[in-house]
Amino acid sequence: MNLDLKGKRAAVCGSTQGIGKASAIELALLGAEITLIARNEESLRNTLKELSVSAGQQHEYLVADFNFPDQLKEKIDQYVMNKEIHILINNTGGPPAGLAIDASPQEFINAFTSHLICNQIMVQATVPKMKRAHFGRIINIISTSVKVPLRGLGVSNTTRGAVANWAKTLSIELGPFGITVNNVLPGTTMTGRLDSLIRSKAEKSGKSYDDVKNEMIAEVPIGRISEPNEVAAAVAFLASPAAGYINGINVPVDGGRTGSL
Repeated sequence: MNLDLKGKRAAVCGSTQGIGKASAIELALLGAEITLIARNEESLRNTLKELSVSAGQQHEYLVADFNFPDQLKEKIDQYVMNKEIHILINNTGGPPAGLAIDASPQEFINAFTSHLICNQIMVQATVPKMKRAHFGRIINIISTSVKVPLRGLGVSNTTRGAVANWAKTLSIELGPFGITVNNVLPGTTMTGRLDSLIRSKAEKSGKSYDDVKNEMIAEVPIGRISEPNEVAAAVAFLASPAAGYINGINVPVDGGRTGSL
């Protein structure tokens, strides 16, 4: 099985924590050169030090905030003028929890901007050189909510579903150029996002943090919460040459929790 990513550069968004950081680490272990993208420069510098350079890679970072798409576009357009990106990992923190019926129009606009619009900006900037190389991997880290909406995550469910359908459309358009587009759907994964959701649910329900966490675990057939590196392993595989014929799919990494095929 060919998992070798030497000579390939991966741009990883939201790469200073959680699944994004874990994905950058795994891709570097396979030999890829990494361009970290996040808004906190100090965190980017610290993460850079954790990436493997065993294949002689030169890793870099780009400071960008997905709340400001115009600034992101300017920075990534300038960056790709002199760099070829073969692998793009779209990953952005989820919107605040809450019911869809209670969300303001602006909350939906903010979520669509930081997810769908910024993903589109990243794809349009990187795809031309992927086409030229006849090799590309676009992997979107989304959520199992694209299969079964999650209670209390109205804005997130809506936005994630849109991103999934956008990605499927792109997979059809870009497949002829050797570019695959796939979605990884994390389930219950121990990230800062999950910690925040547990605390919010505990506060609203009057239950303890541990009680809420154990209720989540009880929904997972494997019987535990995953670590970010377990999701990152799926990301790394889909980025590899071995996954060249896998295109346009949603890959749940959820311990079997999602109640659909």
